Amino acid sequence: MPSYTVTVATGSQWFAGTDDYVYLSLEGTSGCSERHLLDKPFYNDFERGAVDSYDVTVEEDLGEIQLIKIEKRKYWYQDDWYLKYITVKTPVGDYLEFPCYRWITDEKEIVLRDGRAKLPRDDKTQILKQHRRKELETRQKMYRWKEWHPGFPLSIDAHCHSDLPRDIQFDNEKGIDFILNYSKAMENLYVNRFMHMFQSSWSDFADFERIFVRISNTISEYVMQHWKEDFMFGYQFLNGCNPVLIRKCTEIPKKLPVTMDMVECSLERNLTLEEEVKQGNIFIVDYELLDGVDANKTDPCTIQYLAAPICLLYKNLENKIVPIAIQLGQKPGPDNPIFLPSDATYDWLLAKIWVRSSDFHIHQTVTHLLRTHLVSEVFSIAMFRQLPAVHPLFKLLVPHMRFTIAINTKAREQLICECGLFDKANATGGGGHVQMVQKAMKDLTYSSLCFPEEIKAKGMDSKEDIPYYYYRDDGIKVWEAVKSFAEDVIHIYYESDEVVCEDVELQAFVKDIYVYGMRGVKASGFPKAIRTREKLAEYLTVIIFTTSAQHAAVNFGQYDWCSWIPNAPPTMRRPPPTEKGTVTIEQIVESLPDRGRSCWHLGAVWALSQFQDNELFLGMYPDEHFVEKPVKEAMAKFRKNLDEIVNAITERNKNKKLPYYYLSPDRIPNSVAV
Repeated sequence: MPSYTVTVATGSQWFAGTDDYVYLSLEGTSGCSERHLLDKPFYNDFERGAVDSYDVTVEEDLGEIQLIKIEKRKYWYQDDWYLKYITVKTPVGDYLEFPCYRWITDEKEIVLRDGRAKLPRDDKTQILKQHRRKELETRQKMYRWKEWHPGFPLSIDAHCHSDLPRDIQFDNEKGIDFILNYSKAMENLYVNRFMHMFQSSWSDFADFERIFVRISNTISEYVMQHWKEDFMFGYQFLNGCNPVLIRKCTEIPKKLPVTMDMVECSLERNLTLEEEVKQGNIFIVDYELLDGVDANKTDPCTIQYLAAPICLLYKNLENKIVPIAIQLGQKPGPDNPIFLPSDATYDWLLAKIWVRSSDFHIHQTVTHLLRTHLVSEVFSIAMFRQLPAVHPLFKLLVPHMRFTIAINTKAREQLICECGLFDKANATGGGGHVQMVQKAMKDLTYSSLCFPEEIKAKGMDSKEDIPYYYYRDDGIKVWEAVKSFAEDVIHIYYESDEVVCEDVELQAFVKDIYVYGMRGVKASGFPKAIRTREKLAEYLTVIIFTTSAQHAAVNFGQYDWCSWIPNAPPTMRRPPPTEKGTVTIEQIVESLPDRGRSCWHLGAVWALSQFQDNELFLGMYPDEHFVEKPVKEAMAKFRKNLDEIVNAITERNKNKKLPYYYLSPDRIPNSVAV
């Protein structure tokens, strides 16, 4: 009688093994096997990290094995099991791989197909078509869209982390408990003795060092030492943790009535301001989005303030970007002066602090939350709803969706919810952050997520004109490497544009993102359908780059750039100055966050800057969803390209006081998971 050798691999996570009854049956083109008992209580098979083999004997040959059915029956208590994969050796010696990489929970049956990726048109038999359809029907019931706030991209329908499907939950929920992690961070930083000292001001700038020096590093120390300097202020617009706002100024806006007399002493080329603009030496950052946003009112004992500044910057003869004018409100007038480097020292310093505080708010809520976390969740939900596990694009994208829905759900549960941790220290807490996302949605366009397009649209693409923009330089290299990888995979499975058009699952995926993620807004520019291989490559690059590189660029530098509180105040406790010549050091310190808010802020930026345990970085794919040799060769080529980028960045950073490494592929996690 024919015999099949079945090998079963269990995950290595904690509690991945099971002691339940496990049954297996094989389904082939010529027949089905009986249900075979592989494991039962106290057999000690399927333990954590184990690989177990069994012989399955059948009465007659089953033909080509198409499906494997795994059934788990509870013995005593719920005992979830993480199944990595199953391999089958046929009677003629062929090996078949059946990837799973899923949790098997409760008493249910799961059905696996072999690991060869298939488009809908590749399935010829009714049994495979039916399996494909049933998988998506089941997933669409589990992964439901829900509106968290009006105008937001839709998110997952789950109130808390434990409501999520087991497959997308964190292995250890305690590891991503924001309250626990923030408290632990403050304990590790030895600042927990200050954390309840709300309304208690620091005595001076040096006093902030009491909560700073415990885990100092190269960049954060450099920031502490040089934060007052105009060079450091300007440098952060290029290579800090929010390097996405600066744009070349093509015309001085009427709402910023800067004159030549005001800035003449800052210009170094003997040109007028208008001529400097024409030559491309003037840049602008406008925080208009903050205009009209309500400041945090959750603490009646502390009035908090927001501003919507406009900052004009200049490229000097050393090619450094420095500020030359700051207006702290959007409407010009006698009570909204334009602050200049030639003003009194504390006037100019406080104006810059207000810009840095506004930059922090835009960074946290728009650059970070909306444009990486919420957008990546849209991609994740649409993928699970519309792409079955056998689809090549599911296999390509699933590593880049790891834990994204889980981290966002936990954030809505603890961090950005009403009375959440975000309210404790941030001036945009208490609802301001919700208003900001709603306003920012109009600028969330498809082209703005295409990295090279967005850089060019801001006039920041010339390396010759702007030589020290490492965010741009490294980002374009990573974008091109990801795009090349996406193209290689696409050409393996899509032989023509016509095949792209005919892929109904791909089209449903794209439509889900447009209709639910972008709320069907035509002005977003998100495609409703994909018609060519070239457009598909770009679309997949947007997804992979956003979920990996873009998030890394704006997330993991938060401790570096924001731990020195005066450089990134999360709130301001005095209103913006309305006249010049009155600012004192005491007024500045009274404006900055109190001791309690400073400590919560420091704990937050430290916790958010940490990689996950067992982090998987770009190009690392330990879960072998793909089994075909051409795709594995494409992966190897991708890793080689990424290694070359790492080497180039490492070489450039040698001996730099301010190294830029956030877009080095060995520091880019595959997915948004923190």
